[in-house]
Amino acid sequence: MRIVVIGASGHIGTFLVPRLVRAGHEVVTVSRGQRRSYVDDPAWQQVRHVVADRDDDTFPDLVAGLGADAVVDLICFTPESASALVGRLRGETGHLLHCGSIWRCGPSVKVPVTEDTGTPPVGEYGIAKDAIARLLKEETAAGGLVTTSLHPGHIVGPGWHPIGPLGNLDPGVWRTLSAGEPLDVPGIGAELMHHVHADDVAQAFQAAVDHRDAAAGEDFSVVAPSALTVRGYARMAASWFGQEADLRPVTWEEFRRGTDAEAAGASWEHLMRSHYFSIDKARTLIGYAPAYEPEDAVLESVRWLIDHGQLEVANPLKA
Repeated sequence: MRIVVIGASGHIGTFLVPRLVRAGHEVVTVSRGQRRSYVDDPAWQQVRHVVADRDDDTFPDLVAGLGADAVVDLICFTPESASALVGRLRGETGHLLHCGSIWRCGPSVKVPVTEDTGTPPVGEYGIAKDAIARLLKEETAAGGLVTTSLHPGHIVGPGWHPIGPLGNLDPGVWRTLSAGEPLDVPGIGAELMHHVHADDVAQAFQAAVDHRDAAAGEDFSVVAPSALTVRGYARMAASWFGQEADLRPVTWEEFRRGTDAEAAGASWEHLMRSHYFSIDKARTLIGYAPAYEPEDAVLESVRWLIDHGQLEVANPLKA
């Protein structure tokens, strides 16, 4: 098939494009052309690249004009943008696959969360992702364009910083844990985070392409087989450096006073949701089989960052 991947140079596209090429598909990528993929792969030499800006009014026409059998949209963030593309591809493209987010669901009430049991989303980003998923499902149910939405957890992999044990991107957390120094943890550290390796997300998109009929009109949570608690994550991370985590429970008010405002805000956004999702639907309908447990995916990312001089730690990795 001819497959168009929009936003192919990001986390998921880095792994998805080579997968599709190796599977024998003709791949066309569409991006602003401002960065390379995170991981080099010779498969990229067989890819046709088209430079375009999604904010351009002609963008839907450009994508439709590429004559794709399937379009994988990795960078759609508003219902208006989704609607414009759906309207233009209707009747011309066989399958539109959208990258959503587990943040389409609000704070967990019962875990694991399934595609049907999530609470209403909170925050602009989650509300928009939920609206897009509903728009796509309704489009297919009404007999229009065949669509599928896949909703990754906290994507991790080589080349970028993972969401850390406190639910933020503060690199100082890794230095603290690697040194065995005290780490302030808001609450008791029982909140959950659900990571997923970028290649496992890519695998899910490839599976949805390959199982178009089973994926038609469906939405899938795409996460690792298990989730991590704050304290469990921190203890695993410290052990990678031969340390035992010294976790100090504090109130959220104390945590905010002692933490950079941006990092504290990110911690709250992640931990108050306390997400843990089921992958049973994706396993059953499209054969999703994640290769990475969350701690293995994070460790790979941390090792890459250290090896490339992008993360300062107090002791070398022993894991």
